[in-house]
Amino acid sequence: MNRVAVYVDGFNLYYGLRARHGRQYLWLDLQALAVSLLRPGQVLQRVTYFTARVRDDPNALQRQANYLDALSSYSPLVHIVNGRFLEKGRRCRSCGNQWTVLEEKETDVNIAISLVEDAVEDRYDTAILMSGDSDLIPAIKATKRLAAPKRVIVAFPPNRHSAELKLVADGFLHVGINKVRNSQLPEQVVNRAGVTLSRPKHWA
Repeated sequence: MNRVAVYVDGFNLYYGLRARHGRQYLWLDLQALAVSLLRPGQVLQRVTYFTARVRDDPNALQRQANYLDALSSYSPLVHIVNGRFLEKGRRCRSCGNQWTVLEEKETDVNIAISLVEDAVEDRYDTAILMSGDSDLIPAIKATKRLAAPKRVIVAFPPNRHSAELKLVADGFLHVGINKVRNSQLPEQVVNRAGVTLSRPKHWA
């Protein structure tokens, strides 16, 4: 039996899906998607989903909260790790205007730590890293250096790709739209508190 752990770069997946397909596939069952990527003889151990809570839009925050609640309630192998958004000041050099932007922090670090730590602690035989972010190359290299013969496979989300990641990974694949389409949560999910959570109407 080959134990598989899947690590999902939430924002990389989100923006890839949005760029290619709009919002229609955002109500995504990550556990079902992970299972669809397995090969014969492999068994899914865990899916770790790395994201950060929206700060600047209360409606978007509520949609995100409902989705994460539905996901964790329906898919028991999914574990959610939250990063954060940090306010950063910006200034226009030409006109002097200043403004504040929100910058997502910690996701890359959280993924890197989990990937390496889980390998060293022997929690998987194969890791599937769902991301197209080349900043994760050092994490893959560290995993292979510290925990050989663990294997790291990169799964590129829709509309995402990195030639550099392909070079350091043990293999790669592209997450096709048919797998995404067939891995949607039910239209309504009852959470652990008995509350019914519905797919947002404009995620269609």
